[in-house]
Amino acid sequence: MIKNKTTKKTIITKTKIADTFLKRAIGLMFSFKKNFNYGLIFDLKRETVAGAGIHMFFVFYSINVLFLDKNKKIIDYKTLKPFTTYQPTKKIRYVIELPIKHKNYKLNDYLEW
Repeated sequence: MIKNKTTKKTIITKTKIADTFLKRAIGLMFSFKKNFNYGLIFDLKRETVAGAGIHMFFVFYSINVLFLDKNKKIIDYKTLKPFTTYQPTKKIRYVIELPIKHKNYKLNDYLEW
């Protein structure tokens, strides 16, 4: 479960963690929108700008993406469309991919899972 510590609201109840190289490399590629009912959490293991870029190649639906610092504070978020890329300009530790309908957050909110 991903909760917004700032507002005390649940963002999404189901989560998966991309905790292996293969899971991080594949992400949501070739998945179906109807099956994407969870938050996909990526731990980059350290704060980084270069390693925090994301692509939507072979993801055939739009998603919301949250970029968090080491304290799990939202420092950037975007709605990404299929076959686009995004490179944050600040250091990121965690990336969370969410279905479009989940928007119980804003910049500078703190999350927990």
